[in-house]
Amino acid sequence: MSAIIRSLLDTDLYKFTMLQVVLHQFPQTHSVYLFRCRNLEDTVYPLVEILEDLNHQLDLLCELRFAEDELQYLRSLRFIKSDFVDYLELFQLKRRFIQASIDESGRLDIRIEGPMVQAMMFEIFVLAIVNELYFRRIRNDEVLAEGERRLQQKLLQLEQYAKEQKESDPPFLVSDFGTRRRYSFEWQKHVVQTFHSAAPKVFRGTSNVLLAKELGISPIGTMAHEWIMCVGQGNHKHNPAYSNWYALDAWVREYGVLNGIALTDAITTDCFLRDFQLTYATLFSGVRHDSGDPVEWGEKMIAHYQKLGINPANKTLLFSDSLDFARAHELYEHFRNRTKVAFGIGTYISNDTEVPALNIVMKTTLCNGMDVAKISDTPGKGMCKNPDYVHYLKRCIDWRMNHDR
Repeated sequence: MSAIIRSLLDTDLYKFTMLQVVLHQFPQTHSVYLFRCRNLEDTVYPLVEILEDLNHQLDLLCELRFAEDELQYLRSLRFIKSDFVDYLELFQLKRRFIQASIDESGRLDIRIEGPMVQAMMFEIFVLAIVNELYFRRIRNDEVLAEGERRLQQKLLQLEQYAKEQKESDPPFLVSDFGTRRRYSFEWQKHVVQTFHSAAPKVFRGTSNVLLAKELGISPIGTMAHEWIMCVGQGNHKHNPAYSNWYALDAWVREYGVLNGIALTDAITTDCFLRDFQLTYATLFSGVRHDSGDPVEWGEKMIAHYQKLGINPANKTLLFSDSLDFARAHELYEHFRNRTKVAFGIGTYISNDTEVPALNIVMKTTLCNGMDVAKISDTPGKGMCKNPDYVHYLKRCIDWRMNHDR
């Protein structure tokens, strides 16, 4: 079987931006990531059936190295530093840090454990491999035909939005965030290329660095929840309700005003706003929504900027939670005259056929031997192996919200 991942650039941009800070500021961090399928009851067949092929693909993944043209592309990104690319020239994933097996309940179990400068880079590759192996077994002409039919409908929708947009209107910007749950690499590339060719003023970028390089479009991404969880909770022995401050501070020390979209919901947006005060709100160009009601969140962010004396029109609200084009355009219409808006869309772009997509994740659960957890604005989106730590973290957040004003 040929390799599914054929380039180490075939991952999301924020893996590189987070890895650069970990290498420079937290190089000895040790982390554990666990696999989870959130819609296990909807799978066509048990995921354990791909185990043998998965282990073979992990072997192939760990043979990859960055090519010279890939390294040069990374050097061209203004927020990527030269010494980090020098490190990547030597980089190779180590097979000993990842194990795929069957757990005691008979389900697919994937565990990554090792130095974070290695462990964090496995995530997107593993999810893309699991998806492609799963869908290969049920691929047929009807499934692909339905995917193409839906693609053409979306294309008409996107072209219509582009036609309706006037020169004086703020831009309606959509990007692909679908690598982790894509149908296949070829399908993701086909869809991204189709959208960008037809509506380049609307469809602006992709989180996938390889596709950005190959198609000549913008790579999009800054940070993920693991960044705040590991840097904020796992690298500092302090009240974890201050996790965002530590993560924001480290990011600003690395990037200054470059590459600045802050993720708000790692331990609830309300707690995030306690740390997102004038300095950080000024330095970061915007914020990203990934859970909770998007309109309520957007209004809260605008009000926060206004309270700080910052004009929201100069900041970006990036929405990235379970969107389709219609919902994105509704949000654009709601906010467009008050702030900049942009949209990162995943499964709806990269894996929309008649077969339900897998809702799979790999989340960090331990950092430097300590439990870490995500407490998002949507119940059920968190992941932690230790419920006692989750209760402790919630109590810390509640204490801060009630006492730290």
